[in-house]
Amino acid sequence: MTLQELQDCVDRWIKEYGVRYFNELTNMAILTEEVGEVARIIARKYGEQSFKESDKNNNLSDEIADVLWVLVCLANQTGIDLTEAMQRNIDKKTKRDALRHRQNEKINPNTK
Repeated sequence: MTLQELQDCVDRWIKEYGVRYFNELTNMAILTEEVGEVARIIARKYGEQSFKESDKNNNLSDEIADVLWVLVCLANQTGIDLTEAMQRNIDKKTKRDALRHRQNEKINPNTK
């Protein structure tokens, strides 16, 4: 699925099942909540926190998909073409960081 297909799919779902988009502020709050759910799983699976019984059925891939869903909703309702936005972002990072990470001693042990 391309980003455009994803944006179209979410838009169709919202119009068919969701009635309408939540407003942007509500979606921002939902996004924050969903990112928190991802953080909770990461902290327990990869960090030092242990899982509570109520956390054991949480699914990281599902929570990341929830984050992506809300991001797509925000893009759709604010008129952002994610394909164009991502290409611009990749171009920006490539220009800005062409050598930065390769020269970073913290992540590249071959740097002297």
